[in-house]
Amino acid sequence: MSTVDGLAGPAAVAEAELQAERRAPRRRRAGGAGSRRRARWAGWWFALPALVMYVVFELYPIVTAVQYSFYDWDGINLSTPVGLDNYVRVFTEPQLLSSIVHAFILVIFFSVVPVLLALVIASIVREIRSAVAGGLARTLLFLPQIIPGAAAAIAWTWMYAPDGAVNQGLRAFGLDALARPWLGDFTWALPAVGIIGTWLATGLCTLLLMSGIGKIDTSLYEAAQLDGANRMQQFRNVTLPGLRQEIGVCVTITIIAALASFDVVYMSTQGGPGYSTQVPGVQVYQLAFTENRIGQSSAVAVVLSLIVLAVILPLQRLFRER
Repeated sequence: MSTVDGLAGPAAVAEAELQAERRAPRRRRAGGAGSRRRARWAGWWFALPALVMYVVFELYPIVTAVQYSFYDWDGINLSTPVGLDNYVRVFTEPQLLSSIVHAFILVIFFSVVPVLLALVIASIVREIRSAVAGGLARTLLFLPQIIPGAAAAIAWTWMYAPDGAVNQGLRAFGLDALARPWLGDFTWALPAVGIIGTWLATGLCTLLLMSGIGKIDTSLYEAAQLDGANRMQQFRNVTLPGLRQEIGVCVTITIIAALASFDVVYMSTQGGPGYSTQVPGVQVYQLAFTENRIGQSSAVAVVLSLIVLAVILPLQRLFRER
């Protein structure tokens, strides 16, 4: 209702304010939903470049490898469908099957030994009270990790040579009978390559476990000491349970490195002598680029990927925090 001079009366003004307050929450809800929708799509836009790269350089090669694995193709001429023949050869040809066996043997050197050594070294370094000594120990332990695997393999090749540092050290201690061309010996070539992996992986595992030990509540060690637990009992009942996740990370990383190893093996022995150090990673490369057997190479790559998943997924459940 308006007054004579055209201005709204007090009742009309109050009614208008009340209606404005009723409309305001609806506008805020509409604005909030729109903001959330825009924020959600903004996240996808930011992730789009990474998704494109992942599809182009990860998913597409995987799908292509699976497709090639069902064909007999030399990479140039027309391909011929062969069904599952390439996969059958992986498990029937002694050369291909032995490469898978060698990869599992390398798990001992790339994963089991480094994790055990890292547990011992991390427990010892934890006892070092000097900040300088502790920092120096961590630097020396991590040093092999910053060296590329190919460079480390070349350096170890020189050390394993007949006149290399390893044989010179053995002769210095009167162990001439043990001196040999390690990477040329059919029996000792694979363990020699495995020791290179042990040297590369131990530092990384040690640093991961040391970071895990730093997160364990010190009151647990104090309580164990008050209860009369010695260092071994503290390690078994406090340190090991506290490092469950870190051990899981170490085991996962190192087992993948062992099963999918390529650079260390290829640069040190190229799978030789004979096939004594042949592993699936080198086999995939040689089948594809030396023998022009693209289909067979793809089948080995697919089988290797499935083996890695079959080993890693149960381990992830085993080391999951309970």
